[in-house]
Amino acid sequence: QVHLAESGGGLVQPGGSLRLSCKAPRVILSTFRASDMGWYRQAPGNQRELVAVSRSDGTTDYAESVKGRFTISRDYNKKTVHLQMNNLKPEDTAIYFCNRNWPGREDYWGQGTQVTVSS
Repeated sequence: QVHLAESGGGLVQPGGSLRLSCKAPRVILSTFRASDMGWYRQAPGNQRELVAVSRSDGTTDYAESVKGRFTISRDYNKKTVHLQMNNLKPEDTAIYFCNRNWPGREDYWGQGTQVTVSS
């Protein structure tokens, strides 16, 4: 059962852009609206860290290291959250995971998508 389907990772040169997408095919729209949708990443040897979150109240938050370069957004009709990543740096290299959290009720993770920034 796939709760979150991620796409959009790949290999890009420093300074390039990628757009990650995460679709929640199994939830109804009201649940999607009630959920916080986040992107996390984990590099080898590091702990998983929050990159960006789109909360159910409409607010967003970003890790300091990606502010001004990454943008998180939602497409409610498609029950999808996107992460637009610009001016990518080698230190952005990691596996990126999508998370859907309906506070106190559900918490699901995607399978992860690899992002590699290298020349």
